Amino acid sequence: MMSLSCIIVDDEPLAVKLLESFVNKTPDLELLGSYTDSVEAINAVRNLQPNLLFLDIQMPDLNGMQLAHMLPESTKVIFTTAFKEYAFESYEVSAIDFLLKPIRYNKFIAAVEKARRTITANSNKTSMFIRVDGELRQISFDSILFVEGMKDYVRFHLEGERIPLTTHMTMKAVEDVLPTDTFMRINRSYIVRLDKIRTVDRNLCVYIGEEIIRVTEAYREAFESYVSTGCR
Repeated sequence: MMSLSCIIVDDEPLAVKLLESFVNKTPDLELLGSYTDSVEAINAVRNLQPNLLFLDIQMPDLNGMQLAHMLPESTKVIFTTAFKEYAFESYEVSAIDFLLKPIRYNKFIAAVEKARRTITANSNKTSMFIRVDGELRQISFDSILFVEGMKDYVRFHLEGERIPLTTHMTMKAVEDVLPTDTFMRINRSYIVRLDKIRTVDRNLCVYIGEEIIRVTEAYREAFESYVSTGCR
Protein backbone atom coordinates (compact mmCIF):
# COMPACT_ATOMS: atom_id res chain seq x y z
CA MET A 1 0.00 0.00 0.00
CA MET A 2 1.30 3.45 -0.95
CA SER A 3 2.22 5.61 2.05
CA LEU A 4 0.80 9.14 2.11
CA SER A 5 1.95 12.19 4.05
CA CYS A 6 -0.55 14.78 5.24
CA ILE A 7 -1.08 18.11 7.01
CA ILE A 8 -4.18 19.24 8.94
CA VAL A 9 -5.40 22.85 8.79
CA ASP A 10 -8.36 23.92 10.94
CA ASP A 11 -8.80 26.90 13.27
CA GLU A 12 -10.80 24.77 15.73
CA PRO A 13 -8.47 22.86 18.10
CA LEU A 14 -11.08 20.15 18.79
CA ALA A 15 -11.48 19.50 15.06
CA VAL A 16 -7.70 19.24 14.74
CA LYS A 17 -7.55 16.71 17.59
CA LEU A 18 -10.24 14.56 16.00
CA LEU A 19 -8.47 14.48 12.64
CA GLU A 20 -5.15 13.75 14.34
CA SER A 21 -6.74 10.73 16.05
CA PHE A 22 -8.07 9.53 12.68
CA VAL A 23 -4.66 9.91 11.04
CA ASN A 24 -2.89 8.09 13.88
CA LYS A 25 -5.05 4.98 13.52
CA THR A 26 -4.95 4.90 9.72
CA PRO A 27 -2.25 2.63 8.21
CA ASP A 28 0.27 4.22 5.83
CA LEU A 29 -0.83 7.79 6.62
CA GLU A 30 1.88 10.04 8.11
CA LEU A 31 1.07 13.34 9.82
CA LEU A 32 3.67 16.04 9.05
CA GLY A 33 1.97 18.75 11.11
CA SER A 34 -1.24 20.42 12.27
CA TYR A 35 -2.00 24.14 12.00
CA THR A 36 -4.75 26.44 13.26
CA ASP A 37 -3.33 29.43 11.36
CA SER A 38 -3.83 29.30 7.58
CA VAL A 39 -0.90 31.62 6.80
CA GLU A 40 1.52 29.41 8.74
CA ALA A 41 -0.04 26.39 7.05
CA ILE A 42 0.64 27.51 3.48
CA ASN A 43 4.31 28.05 4.29
CA ALA A 44 4.50 24.58 5.84
CA VAL A 45 2.81 22.98 2.83
CA ARG A 46 5.23 24.63 0.42
CA ASN A 47 8.17 23.48 2.50
CA LEU A 48 7.06 19.93 3.39
CA GLN A 49 5.16 19.09 0.16
CA PRO A 50 2.60 16.68 1.71
CA ASN A 51 0.55 14.36 -0.48
CA LEU A 52 -2.67 15.39 1.29
CA LEU A 53 -4.10 18.45 3.02
CA PHE A 54 -7.12 18.15 5.31
CA LEU A 55 -8.39 21.70 5.00
CA ASP A 56 -11.17 23.60 6.77
CA ILE A 57 -12.93 26.22 4.65
CA GLN A 58 -14.09 28.90 7.09
CA MET A 59 -10.96 30.37 8.70
CA PRO A 60 -9.78 33.90 9.52
CA ASP A 61 -7.14 35.76 7.45
CA LEU A 62 -7.00 33.22 4.63
CA ASN A 63 -9.96 30.87 4.08
CA GLY A 64 -9.68 27.33 2.78
CA MET A 65 -10.75 28.12 -0.77
CA GLN A 66 -8.16 30.89 -1.05
CA LEU A 67 -5.48 28.64 0.40
CA ALA A 68 -6.36 25.81 -2.00
CA HIS A 69 -5.56 28.05 -4.97
CA MET A 70 -2.05 28.61 -3.58
CA LEU A 71 -1.08 24.95 -3.16
CA PRO A 72 1.55 23.10 -5.18
CA GLU A 73 -0.03 20.65 -7.60
CA SER A 74 1.56 17.71 -5.79
CA THR A 75 -0.64 18.37 -2.73
CA LYS A 76 -4.21 17.10 -3.00
CA VAL A 77 -7.02 18.60 -0.89
CA ILE A 78 -9.72 16.98 1.22
CA PHE A 79 -11.99 19.74 2.53
CA THR A 80 -13.46 19.51 6.04
CA THR A 81 -16.33 21.86 6.89
CA ALA A 82 -19.61 22.21 8.73
CA PHE A 83 -21.22 23.95 5.74
CA LYS A 84 -22.44 21.71 2.93
CA GLU A 85 -23.11 24.70 0.62
CA TYR A 86 -19.37 24.76 -0.13
CA ALA A 87 -19.46 21.30 -1.71
CA PHE A 88 -19.85 22.48 -5.32
CA GLU A 89 -17.18 25.16 -4.98
CA SER A 90 -14.73 22.62 -3.57
CA TYR A 91 -14.67 20.68 -6.84
CA GLU A 92 -13.73 23.83 -8.76
CA VAL A 93 -10.30 23.59 -7.12
CA SER A 94 -10.01 19.87 -7.92
CA ALA A 95 -10.55 18.70 -4.35
CA ILE A 96 -10.32 14.94 -3.84
CA ASP A 97 -13.29 14.90 -1.46
CA PHE A 98 -15.52 16.97 0.80
CA LEU A 99 -16.06 15.81 4.39
CA LEU A 100 -18.99 17.32 6.28
CA LYS A 101 -18.56 17.86 10.02
CA PRO A 102 -19.03 16.07 12.34
CA ILE A 103 -16.72 13.75 10.42
CA ARG A 104 -17.04 10.01 10.87
CA TYR A 105 -14.05 7.72 10.61
CA ASN A 106 -15.57 5.58 7.83
CA LYS A 107 -16.03 8.72 5.67
CA PHE A 108 -12.49 9.81 6.50
CA ILE A 109 -11.06 6.43 5.44
CA ALA A 110 -13.06 6.48 2.19
CA ALA A 111 -11.66 9.92 1.32
CA VAL A 112 -8.09 8.83 2.07
CA GLU A 113 -8.43 5.74 -0.13
CA LYS A 114 -9.89 7.85 -2.93
CA ALA A 115 -6.86 10.13 -2.68
CA ARG A 116 -4.51 7.14 -2.62
CA ARG A 117 -6.03 5.75 -5.83
CA THR A 118 -5.73 9.12 -7.57
CA ILE A 119 -2.12 9.68 -6.52
CA THR A 120 -1.12 6.09 -7.35
CA ALA A 121 -2.72 6.27 -10.80
CA ASN A 122 -0.82 9.47 -11.61
CA SER A 123 2.50 8.09 -10.36
CA ASN A 124 2.19 4.92 -12.50
CA LYS A 125 1.75 6.73 -15.82
CA THR A 126 4.74 6.82 -18.16
CA SER A 127 3.29 8.83 -21.06
CA MET A 128 0.50 11.17 -22.10
CA PHE A 129 -1.45 12.10 -25.21
CA ILE A 130 -1.54 15.67 -26.52
CA ARG A 131 -3.35 17.06 -29.57
CA VAL A 132 -0.98 18.53 -32.13
CA ASP A 133 -2.23 19.83 -35.52
CA GLY A 134 -5.51 17.94 -35.15
CA GLU A 135 -3.89 14.60 -34.26
CA LEU A 136 -3.26 12.88 -30.95
CA ARG A 137 0.40 12.28 -30.27
CA GLN A 138 1.70 10.14 -27.42
CA ILE A 139 4.79 11.48 -25.68
CA SER A 140 6.87 9.66 -23.10
CA PHE A 141 7.54 11.48 -19.84
CA ASP A 142 11.19 10.43 -20.21
CA SER A 143 11.47 12.45 -23.43
CA ILE A 144 10.30 15.75 -21.90
CA LEU A 145 12.99 18.31 -21.02
CA PHE A 146 10.64 21.07 -19.93
CA VAL A 147 7.17 22.49 -20.54
CA GLU A 148 6.63 26.15 -21.40
CA GLY A 149 3.30 27.87 -20.73
CA MET A 150 1.78 30.56 -22.95
CA LYS A 151 -1.69 31.53 -21.65
CA ASP A 152 -4.02 28.74 -22.90
CA TYR A 153 -1.28 26.92 -24.80
CA VAL A 154 1.79 24.98 -23.73
CA ARG A 155 4.94 23.91 -25.56
CA PHE A 156 6.50 20.53 -24.81
CA HIS A 157 10.27 20.71 -25.39
CA LEU A 158 11.42 17.16 -26.07
CA GLU A 159 14.89 15.66 -25.97
CA GLY A 160 16.28 15.16 -29.48
CA GLU A 161 13.62 17.32 -31.17
CA ARG A 162 14.47 20.84 -32.35
CA ILE A 163 10.88 22.07 -32.67
CA PRO A 164 8.65 21.92 -29.55
CA LEU A 165 5.15 20.49 -29.68
CA THR A 166 2.42 23.10 -29.11
CA THR A 167 -1.01 22.13 -27.79
CA HIS A 168 -4.08 23.85 -26.37
CA MET A 169 -3.72 23.08 -22.68
CA THR A 170 -3.20 24.90 -19.36
CA MET A 171 -0.15 24.56 -17.12
CA LYS A 172 -2.39 23.30 -14.32
CA ALA A 173 -3.67 20.49 -16.53
CA VAL A 174 -0.08 19.54 -17.37
CA GLU A 175 0.87 19.53 -13.68
CA ASP A 176 -2.05 17.24 -12.90
CA VAL A 177 -0.68 14.63 -15.33
CA LEU A 178 3.11 14.77 -14.89
CA PRO A 179 4.58 12.73 -12.00
CA THR A 180 5.57 15.05 -9.16
CA ASP A 181 8.65 13.04 -8.20
CA THR A 182 10.37 13.84 -11.50
CA PHE A 183 8.83 17.16 -12.61
CA MET A 184 8.64 20.50 -10.80
CA ARG A 185 7.21 23.88 -11.64
CA ILE A 186 9.95 26.48 -11.09
CA ASN A 187 8.11 29.58 -12.23
CA ARG A 188 4.71 30.53 -13.57
CA SER A 189 5.63 29.61 -17.14
CA TYR A 190 7.93 26.58 -16.80
CA ILE A 191 7.83 22.99 -15.54
CA VAL A 192 11.16 21.14 -15.75
CA ARG A 193 12.20 17.51 -15.60
CA LEU A 194 14.47 17.47 -12.57
CA ASP A 195 16.90 14.78 -13.74
CA LYS A 196 17.53 16.68 -17.00
CA ILE A 197 18.93 19.77 -15.24
CA ARG A 198 22.63 20.22 -16.03
CA THR A 199 23.48 23.15 -13.77
CA VAL A 200 21.93 25.52 -11.24
CA ASP A 201 23.90 28.77 -10.89
CA ARG A 202 24.25 31.11 -7.92
CA ASN A 203 21.28 33.19 -9.13
CA LEU A 204 19.08 30.11 -9.06
CA CYS A 205 18.94 29.87 -12.85
CA VAL A 206 18.39 26.36 -14.21
CA TYR A 207 20.32 25.20 -17.29
CA ILE A 208 18.33 22.56 -19.16
CA GLY A 209 18.53 21.70 -22.85
CA GLU A 210 19.36 24.97 -24.63
CA GLU A 211 17.35 27.03 -22.14
CA ILE A 212 18.23 29.03 -19.01
CA ILE A 213 15.21 29.34 -16.71
CA ARG A 214 15.02 31.43 -13.54
CA VAL A 215 13.44 29.92 -10.41
CA THR A 216 11.05 32.61 -9.16
CA GLU A 217 10.30 33.45 -5.53
CA ALA A 218 6.99 31.58 -5.29
CA TYR A 219 8.71 28.29 -6.20
CA ARG A 220 12.12 28.94 -4.63
CA GLU A 221 11.58 27.16 -1.29
CA ALA A 222 10.36 23.88 -2.82
CA PHE A 223 13.18 23.87 -5.40
CA GLU A 224 15.88 24.63 -2.84
CA SER A 225 14.51 21.87 -0.63
CA TYR A 226 14.84 19.44 -3.55
CA VAL A 227 18.38 20.57 -4.36
CA SER A 228 19.45 20.32 -0.71
CA THR A 229 18.62 16.59 -0.67
CA GLY A 230 21.36 15.98 -3.23
CA CYS A 231 19.05 15.91 -6.28
CA ARG A 232 18.72 12.15 -5.89
